[in-house]
Amino acid sequence: MTAQTETPAEAQAATTRPPSTPNAKRRDWTGLWFVLPFFAAYALFLIWPTVLGLYYSFTDKSITGRTPSWVGLDNWAEAFADDRAWNALWNTAVFTLYSTPPLVVLAIVFALLANRARRAGWFLRLAFFAPFVVPVSVVTTIWTWIYQPDGGLLNHYLELFGIQSPDTPTIWLQDEHRAMWAVVITTVWWTLGFNFLLYLAALQTIPQDVYEASAIDGAGWFRQLRSITLPLLSRTTGLVITLQLIASLRIFDQMYLMTGGGPNRATEVAIHYIYIAGFEGYRIGYASALSYVLFVLILLVSIVQFRLFSRKGA
Repeated sequence: MTAQTETPAEAQAATTRPPSTPNAKRRDWTGLWFVLPFFAAYALFLIWPTVLGLYYSFTDKSITGRTPSWVGLDNWAEAFADDRAWNALWNTAVFTLYSTPPLVVLAIVFALLANRARRAGWFLRLAFFAPFVVPVSVVTTIWTWIYQPDGGLLNHYLELFGIQSPDTPTIWLQDEHRAMWAVVITTVWWTLGFNFLLYLAALQTIPQDVYEASAIDGAGWFRQLRSITLPLLSRTTGLVITLQLIASLRIFDQMYLMTGGGPNRATEVAIHYIYIAGFEGYRIGYASALSYVLFVLILLVSIVQFRLFSRKGA
């Protein structure tokens, strides 16, 4: 018999190899127990309702308690042929088009202002972000008072500066052409703080050395903004636009509390019509089909935005 000798590499591998213990596999599953409570709640309150809603969209499910029956694609066909549903989607698109640009542009402007301010920086951060933490019921109550035709704060200042006559007050929330703009202004004032905070955090990550080097080369503030700040904020801008589009397409609270979808359905948006179909018309199946139409629309918008900004950042 010949004795086998280990090479130096084999001896070193044997000494560095971690000892296998019976509890190694058990330790590998330890993290799963920490995730399990969250996953159970996620599956119960998100995954299961999503699957159940998809099933209900193919039935005539109602909240009256009667047994639902299978109707196939009838709810979907009705949704695509429903003029009121298309009007609600159009109002949602109009609100998104009106609200997204100012919520992005003003957020950048206010973040630049707060980032450059030295002594008053804390006050500007507080002032710009504070409205975002106010509940929607309080926000809509305040702005409904502001928009009152008689005695409202907005009309008071319009009369003060001679823009309108005291005898003909401007009607805001009850006018078909002004109601949407009124809700947009309220939404911008209320939700601007979140986008402002994202931009401010991104600005504070830009190294000051870049600005100092450009200043040595003779670059002014506007040149630094165009060539350094905005390009380095492109990823944050993509995130803000995507989140803002999703939030605007899901608008409901402000419309429901301030205008109720009126006047003459001028501010009736998609989720509001889904609510009417499901809880006022008792047609859960049809409301589920409408919900999935909106879900697909939001998903497509998100994918397009993600691809556009991913391509720009590449």
